[in-house]
Amino acid sequence: MERYTQFRDRGTGIMPFYPVASPERSLLLKPVMLAVFLIKLALVITISLLYFCVLEWVAPPSIKMPVLCALLFCTGVWVVDLRVDGVRRGELSKNPNRRPHPGSIIAANFNSPLDPLYLAAFFGPIFTQSYPDTRLLEPITLFRAICLAFSAPQPKPSNPANLISLSDLQRKHPNAIFCVFPECTTTNGRGILPLSPSLLSADPQRKIFPVSLRYTPADVTTPLPGDVIGWLWRALAPLTHNLAVRVGFAVYNNKSLDQPSNEKAGAAAAKGVGTGYDTNIFDSLDRREGSSDGDVKGATGEEALTEDEQRVLARVGEDLARLGRVKRVALGLETKREFLKLWRKRGH
Repeated sequence: MERYTQFRDRGTGIMPFYPVASPERSLLLKPVMLAVFLIKLALVITISLLYFCVLEWVAPPSIKMPVLCALLFCTGVWVVDLRVDGVRRGELSKNPNRRPHPGSIIAANFNSPLDPLYLAAFFGPIFTQSYPDTRLLEPITLFRAICLAFSAPQPKPSNPANLISLSDLQRKHPNAIFCVFPECTTTNGRGILPLSPSLLSADPQRKIFPVSLRYTPADVTTPLPGDVIGWLWRALAPLTHNLAVRVGFAVYNNKSLDQPSNEKAGAAAAKGVGTGYDTNIFDSLDRREGSSDGDVKGATGEEALTEDEQRVLARVGEDLARLGRVKRVALGLETKREFLKLWRKRGH
């Protein structure tokens, strides 16, 4: 790891592109893991072929979403701990507008192929691909969103004609949920990269929900492209993976509607309502130490961002970091490309 210290964020010491090692397991468990892997692999292949070849094109959401839940279950994600800022446990059904709902936007961190699979199974959004230097984004399918987790980072779209603003997409599909991965590439889940300005093209009246996804163990993240077979083994051989999902307070691309998340979190805490992970006094200190200008520097777009636009991106980035109990870093997509060049050069 010492050979890659130039890719360690100076402010936080985090290396967001270094792969996470799998937990050590006894040799006696290997035969059991192999049997589990083969059973799960057969189920995953069968359900995937059924869904992506048939159901995705002809079935209604009432059928597609349970099938995707079954596919997620087959990968080993059996335990999902979902918490929503400002909502007490057991009261989520009474607060449908505090979670992603039709007409809103999900701004999620991007760690693993399981991220879009979970979001599709439980929210059914239209997925998009963001790029670091444009406010426009590209609508993509669930299958392509999964493939992006195994792909090399793309600084520019292969076909600029496919780009569209988020507000135009919202007008075309007014009742849809949209999913944006504003970091533009995957990480190992230990930091939040500078965000793309694509969120700034959203309708100012629509809610943007920061959504953090975090896995235990974290070896199912894919900060490096490729290695599909290795990832399948890490994902399918263990019996289960724990997934913690945290949904933050809604952010608006509109200063008049928005309220700083720390005020909301403080108000919720004053009422005894949990916000994201269990918090303590060091969380606020971590956020101040982890805050950087990475969001602003990495999201210049086609034109300079205004102060209000910078505030929107900073809000989303800070919320993603708070919800995931990590820090923001100033390393972006271009840094990851340089990291991959060195990684391949040294024979990994």
